Amino acid sequence: MKYNSLLATDMDYTLLMPGRDVSPGNIEAVRALRANGVAFTLATGRSSYLVGKYAQDLEIDIPIITGNGGALYDPVTKRDLMSKDFAEEKFRALMTSMLERKIDATIYSVSGIYFSPYSTRRAFCDNYNAGLPDEDKIPLLGLDGDDLAKEQIPAFNKFLLIKPPADFVEELASDPDLTVVSSAPEFYDVMAAGVSKGDALLELADHLGIPRKNTFASGDSENDITLLESASYGIAMADSDAKVISAAAFVTSACEEDGFARAVFDYVIPKVKSFT
Repeated sequence: MKYNSLLATDMDYTLLMPGRDVSPGNIEAVRALRANGVAFTLATGRSSYLVGKYAQDLEIDIPIITGNGGALYDPVTKRDLMSKDFAEEKFRALMTSMLERKIDATIYSVSGIYFSPYSTRRAFCDNYNAGLPDEDKIPLLGLDGDDLAKEQIPAFNKFLLIKPPADFVEELASDPDLTVVSSAPEFYDVMAAGVSKGDALLELADHLGIPRKNTFASGDSENDITLLESASYGIAMADSDAKVISAAAFVTSACEEDGFARAVFDYVIPKVKSFT
């Protein structure tokens, strides 16, 4: 299908509440976008392995931005098109430090989702896998000091840290080789320097041949600020952080009130109609 515009949305607390399905109202809004020539995709901090069933339910037919821009996933072929990985030496040093400090870390790779011995995220991923056919289930693997001692390890593109010490977050944020953003209260995402949802949005628009001036994005958290700033039309949820709201051109209602659908019908589609 030929699209004239692009809308990329964050998932958790924007399109859906964590652990829940997309609401019927938001699904209807996605269908309305396509009917009006708007390409729809996700721009999420989640791993590529945590978007597949949503892509199927929403009938997404273009690449999905995952890992906060660290990877681009094709839901049609079920393959990652690219992954902006940490340099191996950097990753080993970071992981060693996290193991020494007993950090709750979940680590994303195109080969699966890995957990430090202190991760509390396993249940969330087990819940995602529940009921899926074996071929669609996430490979869930441990990662500890013995694994780091091996000569070869997988490539990784993101750490998800839960409730890390403030001084450790500050240490990471001051590292010029890293990008550190908050994706939810007490959740911190760590990627290679230069990785962002915003850059990925513009790269995707160029890939699809959609003018950058016809791009929309919606989000609610700090890791969505670059997404809203890069889009020509940024949309913030009503309960977003003040910095997110200041980056938006339109503020909709909260996620639990189908704020995404409201933004689509009250703001996005009228804007798109004005383009023609």
